[in-house]
Parts: sequence; structure tokens; C-alpha cells
Amino acid sequence: MNTTGIDPSTLDVEDLLRELRSLHDTRHETLRHGSDDALENHNRRMLELEKEYLRRFPQREVDPARLR
Repeated sequence: MNTTGIDPSTLDVEDLLRELRSLHDTRHETLRHGSDDALENHNRRMLELEKEYLRRFPQREVDPARLR
């Protein structure tokens, strides 16, 4: 599935959430100042982790006020 980083399916919940938080925290800097390769890698890894989160938590708590 991925070419860099640990396979998200092997991460425990705490590690998965930490990885997601880290990527979300660095997103703006990567978008603004990262090379094309860095942005591509960031996009790929973020998608891998977010897909794994959604796979594990399909019934996640959704705030009805957040429709965007």
C-alpha cells in the first residue's frame, strides 16, 4: 500500500492518531514550502492514514454542524 512509513494497518489506535495529528500539523508548511516530491509524499501518506482511520471508525462521531 505505501512506499514510506509504517503500514497504517499495523499501527495501534494511539499511534495512528499521533501520525495523523503530526501530518495535519505539518500540512500548511509542506504545502507552502515543500518540494513537489515532499508534497506528493505528504499527500500519499495523509491519504493512507486517513483511509485507515475511516476503515477502523466508519461510525465516527460526526458533528451535524460541520457540513462542509
